[in-house]
Amino acid sequence: MEDTITIVLDNRDLLSGVCGANDENLRLIEGFLGGRIIARGNEIRLEGVDQAGIRRFKPMMDNLIAAVQAGESPSPEYVRALAGAVVPHPSEEPPGAADPIREGMIQIPQGLHRVYPRSRNQGMYIQGMRAHEISFCIGPAGTGKTFLAIAEALRLVLSKKMRKLVLTRPVVEAGENLGFLPGDLAQKISPYLRPLYDAMESLAPYEVIRHLEENRTIEIAPLAYMRGRSLNEAAIILDEAQNTTKEQMKMFLTRLGAGSRAVITGDVTQIDLPRRGDSGLLHAVSLLSGVEGIYVAYLHTGDIVRNPLIKKIIEAYEHEKKT
Repeated sequence: MEDTITIVLDNRDLLSGVCGANDENLRLIEGFLGGRIIARGNEIRLEGVDQAGIRRFKPMMDNLIAAVQAGESPSPEYVRALAGAVVPHPSEEPPGAADPIREGMIQIPQGLHRVYPRSRNQGMYIQGMRAHEISFCIGPAGTGKTFLAIAEALRLVLSKKMRKLVLTRPVVEAGENLGFLPGDLAQKISPYLRPLYDAMESLAPYEVIRHLEENRTIEIAPLAYMRGRSLNEAAIILDEAQNTTKEQMKMFLTRLGAGSRAVITGDVTQIDLPRRGDSGLLHAVSLLSGVEGIYVAYLHTGDIVRNPLIKKIIEAYEHEKKT
């Protein structure tokens, strides 16, 4: 059975901000919920959806209206984030709970755009990074583990809250022989670090990133180069941590100096070490998850935002593994 819901705005001036340019925000919501949205005067009506759509529509509109009333101009990216994070059953939300989208928004000075969490788990991950000195994030490909960590780190560095951004990964041969790659050591290692550059360059102008590298505010290096260092007032990210050994993980965690924060990300379904039990990420999470000051976030296939097809691919592989 199809239903209709009408949202009445306090005044007509709110309508343009909520609807977006050429009603783009409303068209996006239609794409997520189905049905048809009509905006007239100070009313916005959704028709032709079931009760599940009605339950999702009202908190989305409440959030958009609150954003406009606060002087913001909700972007299409904000609407997409809302669609992924809104609670279908508002009664399940604890009273007074913080809005995970607005609370988790990352505004990077000189950045290309605001970054919003696209699911509740992503919102909790961002809040966990901000509240803890060491954070772990475990999840499959496409869930934004590294992207959100780099966005938050760039925010800290470009707003002068951290002196330095250090990005590192273990160099592990995932089914390929590193020795046969052409070039010197730096050229051999470069492809392993390219995903970190890609993430940064999608968040801030190339000129900004290049300037930060030139003055050594940003440093990207293989994990082995971290040994013996003490990193103070730095935002430190260890990516692909599932491929660290226990010894490497201990070495990395003990690099944390005064005023620094570390984020460790990894996908435990893609361990390339000879034995799964050797993974420093699995060992560290089991050993340290109860330690005060350490946060562990788990992202799942429902949090995949890179491409909807990736979710289907991962689910297919998981199904094959179970059968």
